[in-house]
Amino acid sequence: MTSMMRPSAGANQSPYFVGHNAYTSDPVLVNLTQGAGQGAVNALAAHGQWVGSVEAYELARLANRDAPRLVTYDPKGERVDRVEFHPAYHALMRHSVDIGLHCSIWDEGEKERGNRNLLRAARFMMSSGTEAGHLCPITMTNASIAALMASPNHLKEWLPRVRARQYDSSNRPAQGKKSVTLGMGMTERQGGTDVRTNTTKAERLSDGLWRINGQKWFFSAPMCDAFLVLAQTASGLSCFLLPRILPDGSLNGLQLQRLKDKLGNRSNASSEVHFVNALGQLVGEEGKGIATILEMVTLTRLDCASGSAGLIRAAVAEAVFHARHRKAFGKRLIDQPLMVRVLADLSLEALGTSVLTMRLARSFDRASLDQREGAFVRLMTPAVKYLVCKTAPPSIYEAMECLGGNGYIEDGNLPRLYREAPVNAIWEGSGNVMCLDVLRVIGRNPKILDHGLDLLVEDLKPATRQIADVLRAAATAAQMDEGSARILTEQLALTAAAAEIHRLYPGPLADAYLESRLGRPWRATYGMLDQRYNARQIVDFCFPDQLAR
Repeated sequence: MTSMMRPSAGANQSPYFVGHNAYTSDPVLVNLTQGAGQGAVNALAAHGQWVGSVEAYELARLANRDAPRLVTYDPKGERVDRVEFHPAYHALMRHSVDIGLHCSIWDEGEKERGNRNLLRAARFMMSSGTEAGHLCPITMTNASIAALMASPNHLKEWLPRVRARQYDSSNRPAQGKKSVTLGMGMTERQGGTDVRTNTTKAERLSDGLWRINGQKWFFSAPMCDAFLVLAQTASGLSCFLLPRILPDGSLNGLQLQRLKDKLGNRSNASSEVHFVNALGQLVGEEGKGIATILEMVTLTRLDCASGSAGLIRAAVAEAVFHARHRKAFGKRLIDQPLMVRVLADLSLEALGTSVLTMRLARSFDRASLDQREGAFVRLMTPAVKYLVCKTAPPSIYEAMECLGGNGYIEDGNLPRLYREAPVNAIWEGSGNVMCLDVLRVIGRNPKILDHGLDLLVEDLKPATRQIADVLRAAATAAQMDEGSARILTEQLALTAAAAEIHRLYPGPLADAYLESRLGRPWRATYGMLDQRYNARQIVDFCFPDQLAR
């Protein structure tokens, strides 16, 4: 272990930000999960203790310091197309698999019934705040089951191995493993998000298999056991399941070209791949690949929001922690008027993104039972991803500035969080794609907007009618002027966050969020709260003083 084990750095330096419980120190997560039962709450507390531990932070540091390495050939010149990871990465994966972060929403037990997505989102947020890179294969494995449901035979074969909670990184056929991870490959060099331009081809063989040739420009987590990919057939773009290693132990024609040298997400390998006579099985209906893969994409977008909310929460928590211990000009930083206003504004940001993400997760749990909640999922998933993921980079930067130079050096946590911040806004559809998805949902079924606004009106009383009218007007304008869709999308998400805060904490806290986010013109920086709101109370509520005890 490193010097992070020391309880204090002395000399007016804040102590190391380790040894806290990410669950019990977060009143929002505690509040939103209390009704899930004592067993679930105890499990969340245990996970919160682990992600805040010296061990977890050290694993995060090592996994990001020593990036994955591509091994294309073995010593005898044979292709192996293998990625080697630091043991810290495998340790992080082992813990996440052990707690079911890759599969818990597909469990059949009673422990989390009715709250599976909510509780998993809470765990995901906490994990992301410590180390987010390894969560890429965790996310894809979880979401892949939604796509496999289009092919019951594939689901029957793969679901038991996905549900298993014994991490197995061995390089062998999936049929001989107790547990597996699943990835995906959609985008190509010439098209990116516009997957209809994909050129990868799939040719039907006589034994029910398909031969696939082509390329993928971003092929994340290439050591997964199988991948869902899109390829063109005579009927159009279709979805296929490609194992990495065939049952006889041979490689399946997935030739890794190189690993991406990414800004962040360093612990996770992202590659370029060529498919050379790779064998795959059709998932869903031929020609309906986009519809099949979108079932997976929807769940992935929830994780994008959960992950970004966790990054924000962790960054602001560390900034508050630092300000409580560091002195400048004769007072602790948190007692300086300008600093506490900044921290209060950041606290509202962390609060808003957390409750908004958890609200969406709750709708995922209720969508099959409540028409309005189902509408909320369809309308708000792209809007929530848009707002929460775009909030991460500026808020984490501001938290970094609160630490001054110590926030900028690689010895600390903030640089890792900051480099990680942009990826979720880009992955699974950039901001503009999210806005187009909001417009597409409303255009196909205008009642979805009405159902979604009904839920917001219930929680935002008494100022609701005006807000609902504004959103309807913004929706009408965006349908006539596509270029204004960002205004609609942001306002939808901010209103949903304000509604959830009002439902949970009516009074000054909700008023401060509503006024600062929806009651004023556009602003560029943090710290703009006026003296009507008690900044110190906002900080102390969102980030209690026992955080690091």
